[in-house]
Amino acid sequence: MPFEKFEDAEAIDDERRKAIASSIRIISVEELKKLGEEIFDSPDRPWRQTFLSVVTENPGATFYHASAGEGVIVLYSRDDDKGLWYLPGSGIGPLSEGGRQLMRKAIAAGPHR
Repeated sequence: MPFEKFEDAEAIDDERRKAIASSIRIISVEELKKLGEEIFDSPDRPWRQTFLSVVTENPGATFYHASAGEGVIVLYSRDDDKGLWYLPGSGIGPLSEGGRQLMRKAIAAGPHR
């Protein structure tokens, strides 16, 4: 039966919170641009323009990179409270309010590598 393997949503959230807290780090603009080229390998890729505008319009901003576990990468800018999640080879999307809140808490907890 497909529902036999039930996942506990709270346990998943706790695992993601721990993964983010242990992996969050400041990412340089150069590294962010390079990662952006990997993520947005085609000019018509959704979210490409949004990503590029956040990076180019905020050259002095501090950007953060974290792993949420299971291959999910999170990129976040606290300066304008925007972020995205990325699962290589699978999907990409804007970071939800809950995701941004997790990032803000991890940043506040510091320190960052």
